Amino acid sequence: MAKANPYIDFLLEQFEVLGEIRAKAMFGGHGLYCNEVFFALVANGAVFLKADDVNRPQFEAMGMKAFRPYEDRPETMSYYEAPADMFEDPDLMKQWAGSSVAAGVRAQSKKKPKKR
Repeated sequence: MAKANPYIDFLLEQFEVLGEIRAKAMFGGHGLYCNEVFFALVANGAVFLKADDVNRPQFEAMGMKAFRPYEDRPETMSYYEAPADMFEDPDLMKQWAGSSVAAGVRAQSKKKPKKR
């Protein structure tokens, strides 16, 4: 049985305004899915939302930092810190996290179908 994680439970509750939310443990953190679309990472007690060419400028304009999977390396991933105030305003939650779900949908549409 999986050990309860109050922070993940909190996030699942917060993001449920977007749709069906689930978490999956991975690489020492968690991945968050909305209606089976991967849209966020949770690592080191922080939430990072998926970004692409469409929504990345909004994260950068707010000065949000990109996720670095390895502290001792400069590489980043296309996930940016979530603005803290979005957890206090459902409209901001829908705006920021919704744009990340949309980025996840766009990423899925670019993937080639698996051969059978």
